[in-house]
Amino acid sequence: MSRRSSRLQAKQQQPLSCQEEPPQELQAPEHLQTRKRRTAEEVKKKEDGKIAKKHQYEIKSCWPPTITGGISPCIIIETPHKESVTTDFSRFKKYRFRNLFINPSPLPELNWGNSKDVWLNILKKENRYAHCKHFTSLHSSLQPHMRSILLDWLLEVCEVYALHRETFYLAQDFFDRFMLTQKNINKSMLQLIGITSLFIASKLEEIYAPKIQEFAYVTDGACSEDDIVRMELIMLKALKWELCPVTIVSWLNLYLQVDALKDVPKVLLPQYSQEKFIQIAQLLDLCILDVNSLDFQYRTLAAAALCHYTSIDVVKKASGLDWDSISECVEWMVPFVNVARKVPVKLKNFKKVAAEDRHNIQTHTNYLDMLEEVNSGVVSAAPGQLSPVSTAGIITPPKSTEKK
Repeated sequence: MSRRSSRLQAKQQQPLSCQEEPPQELQAPEHLQTRKRRTAEEVKKKEDGKIAKKHQYEIKSCWPPTITGGISPCIIIETPHKESVTTDFSRFKKYRFRNLFINPSPLPELNWGNSKDVWLNILKKENRYAHCKHFTSLHSSLQPHMRSILLDWLLEVCEVYALHRETFYLAQDFFDRFMLTQKNINKSMLQLIGITSLFIASKLEEIYAPKIQEFAYVTDGACSEDDIVRMELIMLKALKWELCPVTIVSWLNLYLQVDALKDVPKVLLPQYSQEKFIQIAQLLDLCILDVNSLDFQYRTLAAAALCHYTSIDVVKKASGLDWDSISECVEWMVPFVNVARKVPVKLKNFKKVAAEDRHNIQTHTNYLDMLEEVNSGVVSAAPGQLSPVSTAGIITPPKSTEKK
C-alpha cells in the first residue's frame, strides 16, 4: 500500500464531531465581509466630516461691478454648524436681490411660463449689467460730449442700414460697459470702439446683418476690417461675453405691451400704437446721448419717459415702480421732453421693411442740436473741435444711393 492510500484510510477512520469548528479558511469570507462593512462606515464618516466642514462657509454677499469694470471678490464668512445650507442661501438671496421683492410682477398670467419667475429673471439681469457715467474719469483725453457725438453718429449709421432700435441700444450698452473696463483710451480710438460695438450688436440682433466691409466703409478709411475684428475680440473678452442686457427700448416695449395688453395669448404681438412708441423712443434717443442718463437704471429711464406721455398710474401698472422710484428721473428728463415735443415725429418708410415693423427701425434726427438746446448754458465749439476722431470730425455715413 502506498503512503497516499494509508493516509486517506486513516483520515476516513477518524470520527466526525458536530462540535468541530470548520477550517480557518472557511471563516475568511465572514471576516472579509465584516472588514468591508467597517471600511464603508469609515468612508461615510469621513465624507460626512468633509461635508460638515464645507458647510462652514457660505457666500455672504457679492458687490456689483466697480467703475473700473472689475468685480469685487465675494465676502466669505464662517457660519455655525447648526445652521443649514438652505437657510443661509435664502438669506443670501434676500440680501443680494432685496430690491427685487418689493414690487409684485406687473406681467399678466402667461400660458407658457410663470409670470413672477419671468419678471424676477428680468430684474436680475438688469442688476447684472451695471453701467456708470463716471467712465470719463478713467480716460484723461475724453470729454462727455465726445460720447454724445459718437452715439449720434451711430444713430445715423443705423438709419442708413435700416437697423433695429434694439441693435443701437445694444451697441450703446456695449460701448459704455467696455469703457468702464479700460483706462486712458485715446479719443482717436472712439470711432473704432463705437463701430465695433455696432458690429457685434448687429450680429446678435439683425437677421441679415451688414457685412464687415460695410461697417469699415462708413468710417471712410478711419477703421479697417482687420481693426474691427481685432477690436471685436478685445471687447468680447473685456465684457466677458455678457452680451444680453435688457436695453432701454426693451423696457419700453414691455411697458407699452403690458399697458395695452388685453389678450394673453397675443402677448408676443405688439398691442400698442406705433406713433406712441416712436414718440417716446425719440425722447429716449435724445436722453441717452447725455452721459448723465447713466445715473439711472434702464428700466427707470423707460418708465420716466412713459410717465411724461401717459400718467403715473399707467407707469405703476406697467412697470411696478411707484412715484418715489422714478421722481428724480422724471424731473431730470423735463428739459429733454420740452425740446423733444418741438420736433415732429412721423413713421418713416424703409425698403424691405414690413409696415408693422417700421417703428422698430432706428431713425435719426438733429439730436446734437436738440441736446445743445437742452444744455443751453453750454456753448458748442466748432464741428471739427468736437470730433472724438480727428479735426475732420466723425465721418457721416454715405447715403444708400452713394454706396458702391
